[in-house]
Amino acid sequence: MKPIIGISSYEENHKGQYNLNINYVDAVLDAGGIPVIIPIIRDEEDAERYLDTIDGIIFSGGIDISPLNYDENPLKEINRISSVRDNYEMMLFKKAYKRKMPILGICRGSQLMNVALGGKLYQDINTQAPNSLGHSPSSMAGDEFFHSIKIEKDSNFYNIFGKEKIFVNSFHHQAVKELGNNLKAVAHAEDGIIEAIEATDE
Repeated sequence: MKPIIGISSYEENHKGQYNLNINYVDAVLDAGGIPVIIPIIRDEEDAERYLDTIDGIIFSGGIDISPLNYDENPLKEINRISSVRDNYEMMLFKKAYKRKMPILGICRGSQLMNVALGGKLYQDINTQAPNSLGHSPSSMAGDEFFHSIKIEKDSNFYNIFGKEKIFVNSFHHQAVKELGNNLKAVAHAEDGIIEAIEATDE
C-alpha cells in the first residue's frame, strides 16, 4: 500500500489562496507516495485528525520564521513572516514529533523543526555570519546558483545520497545557528553553516 504523505501549505501574500510548489507533490509521487496538501488549520483536534490519516509529513519551504519564536528581536534584514503559518506548522510538527511520525523539513521546514525543539536561527546569514558563502545571491544570479555541502557518514542523510558531497541551491538567507533539543547537524557548507539536521531520538 502506498504511504500517504502530508505536505504543509501556506497562504500566498494574503490573497486568500493557498500555495505550494508543485515540486513537492511531484517528488512524493515519484517516490511512490500519495501526496495530501494540508491547509492552514488552527484547531488542535482537526490537526490530530489530519495526522491520523497520513503516514508521514513534509514541512515545505518559504518565508522567514519570526525570531520571536526563539526569543530574539527581529533584525531589519528579516523578510516576510507569518505568525499564522508559524503557529500552524509548529503545532503540526510537535504533534507529529510526539507520535514519532516520519518528518522531513525542507529549507524553512528544517529551520522550523529546529526552532520548535528549542533551537535558534541566523536571522540573516550575510549579516550574522559575514564570512559565509553566498547562500542568498542577488536576483541577478538567476536560478542556477549552487554550493557544495559535506554530509556526515553516520547519518540517514548519507544513507539516502550515498556520498559525502552534494550540491544544493543557494537560496536561503536564514540557517540553523543553535541546535534544538535531540537534534544533530549532519551536513555543513564549506563555511560551516549547518545545511541538514536529524533527530537523535528516532
